[in-house]
Amino acid sequence: GNTAMDSVRTAKRLFSERALIIYRRSEEEMPARIEEVKHAKEEGIEFLTLHSPIEYITDEQGRVKQVVLQKMELGEPDASGRCSPIAIAGATVTIDIDLAIVSIGVSPNPIVPNSIPGLGVGKKGTINVDENMRSSIRMIYAGGDIVRGGATVILAMGDGRRAAEAMNEQLKKNLLGM
Repeated sequence: GNTAMDSVRTAKRLFSERALIIYRRSEEEMPARIEEVKHAKEEGIEFLTLHSPIEYITDEQGRVKQVVLQKMELGEPDASGRCSPIAIAGATVTIDIDLAIVSIGVSPNPIVPNSIPGLGVGKKGTINVDENMRSSIRMIYAGGDIVRGGATVILAMGDGRRAAEAMNEQLKKNLLGM
């Protein structure tokens, strides 16, 4: 919802020529506030609705390069009152990407851990990280719910800060050849 809008708008402002929201339901079903969606569109964010990521494809270094999307249709309303997304059998599309920011729910999403060979994953589907939030793959950092399971925003923010500091140090080392 609103977190996804914040994430995609920030990515667009900071470094992306193109930024895209992929959502499994229609725009009308989005949990984000109407003004958040409006502002995202004003900033040039693209929306691809009725599609759901089912797999991330990475290169040899573990960097995401494509996402496989399942085409969806809307069914009957669920407990939230929104129409349930239903997969259209055999209908997938693959698109090129160079960054994925997963922003759904408060429990670990298995798509990322299951799509990246060699990524250390715990028993509950969470990504294993060190004290700097670095995963078993050198260039992948993780924090928040995908590491802790459902937790607080404060803990996720702390994880993000630790990861950012560690990434900054790694970039300095890479640039200075240390």
